[in-house]
Amino acid sequence: MSEPLLSIENLSVRLPSGADRSHALNDVSLTLSAGEILCVVGESGSGKSMLASTVMRLLPPGVTASSGRVLMGGTDLLTLSEPEMRRVRGARIGMIFQEPMTALNPLLRAGDQVGEMFAIHTDLDKAAIREKVLALFREVRLPDPEAALRAYPHELSGGQRQRVMIAMALALEPAVLIADEPTTALDVTTQARILALIEDIQKRRGMAVLFITHDFGVVAEIADRVAVMQHGLLVEEGPAEAVLNRPQAEYTKALIAAVPPLTPAERRPQGADAAPILRIENVSKTYRSGGLFATKRVTHAVKDVTLSLPQGTTLGVVGESGSGKSTLARCIIRLLDTDEGSIQLGDTDLAALSRSEMRREARRIQMVFQDPYASLNPRRRAGELVAQGPMVHGMGRAEALAKARDLFALVGLDPAAIDRFPHEFSGGQRQRIGLARALALEPEVLVADEPVSALDVSVQAQVLRLLDDLRDRLGLSMVFITHDLRVAAQICDRIAVMKDGVVVEEGITAEVFLAPKHDYTRALLAAVPGRDWSAKAAERARQPGRMATASPA
Repeated sequence: MSEPLLSIENLSVRLPSGADRSHALNDVSLTLSAGEILCVVGESGSGKSMLASTVMRLLPPGVTASSGRVLMGGTDLLTLSEPEMRRVRGARIGMIFQEPMTALNPLLRAGDQVGEMFAIHTDLDKAAIREKVLALFREVRLPDPEAALRAYPHELSGGQRQRVMIAMALALEPAVLIADEPTTALDVTTQARILALIEDIQKRRGMAVLFITHDFGVVAEIADRVAVMQHGLLVEEGPAEAVLNRPQAEYTKALIAAVPPLTPAERRPQGADAAPILRIENVSKTYRSGGLFATKRVTHAVKDVTLSLPQGTTLGVVGESGSGKSTLARCIIRLLDTDEGSIQLGDTDLAALSRSEMRREARRIQMVFQDPYASLNPRRRAGELVAQGPMVHGMGRAEALAKARDLFALVGLDPAAIDRFPHEFSGGQRQRIGLARALALEPEVLVADEPVSALDVSVQAQVLRLLDDLRDRLGLSMVFITHDLRVAAQICDRIAVMKDGVVVEEGITAEVFLAPKHDYTRALLAAVPGRDWSAKAAERARQPGRMATASPA
């Protein structure tokens, strides 16, 4: 086997006092060779992202590498000065971050931010940089590359922002690419393209990829080797085919068992005459941008959508990034005003209410947002964020904070953590805070916009069971927005498939998944990563030129 491009030797990373454990990483050793893709998997808080941050020398204040080495080309990256490390980042090691909205500068256009990579590391002029960036945007399949060059991050969808981040990381075609959950926010078809793109560049350049993910379907599609982490420890490592199909560690077996199958779950019988609690009728929403000195753009985000949500059921809305799913969710919750149509919650038309009237109805319908970091006030403690809703509606502070502790326990968080700030939680933990906040008012309808997209499979399974339990216990009804068709198969009674703002297919989940009528629905189902991962992993292991690596253990 060739000399590794990157060697992590006996690495330990100490956490500040007061953390839930003493070390984020404890004596971790891994190697990464040219032409190899190593997937690191594990639950939220297992140390996956901390491993990436240590390699990139981007550890938060108070967190330090206490022992070990990170070697690249014979140089220990942990010993470099900050100016020396800046020359490594981007040029020799690229990184795709987990949360694009926090990694992108909101004041700079997307094209300028990617162009900075070339401006800093190359001698290209402005025209050549623009052409390079435009080519990258085409390569990562941004829908309108020319418009994306001029767009600010908030003008792009979550999936589009992630694609900008991927373009930035791949710009200089580094020797090592670290990808921290790079496809979490992407729909299945875009996810498939991005995985193929990363693999294509990796093959062409002999690049090594350290791919951090909680999605075992992605592991089956792309991994040569798999490393499984738990509580900062490396518990299992080996070829992807062996780990996926013959896992040795009990923890690995539990993670794989928690992956939701694509076959729809048997849902409890639904009454044919169940009264709808929410009726969406002929709803349309159009975005207009541009002005006197800019090209005017008109985007029909939602076009004449009609759907109904029977009491006590879950309606899933699926589709690609930019299909209108999240816009529809924001129209339902009245974060956006509709252009046309009505949104009937019981006997109340939410679309016709004034802002003050909507605030009074807000406790009846709540939302879990896609990006937990952007939706949580960084200056407020987590417990206060969860307790805020009940306090606004008249509950005393002590009682509201006690309820916040109960909700923390309910969604799998330590109740003692209510005094922490959002930045002190992992991405998956922040998503659970968002769920607890939405449940605090015990709403009749929960609009969940990608509520489990940031969660690892075991916590995802727990949250899905929790949502099912709440539905049964509280009579909760849900509109469930997701790009994860495995999750939709398990949680949703009915499915609506959206494309370009239009519902192209709608029906009972089992019927839509097992006998899809529309070509677009069939394409979505065909693109699900790792549909049959036993065959996928075995096929990948047989590919010419793939690394036939064995576990050093």
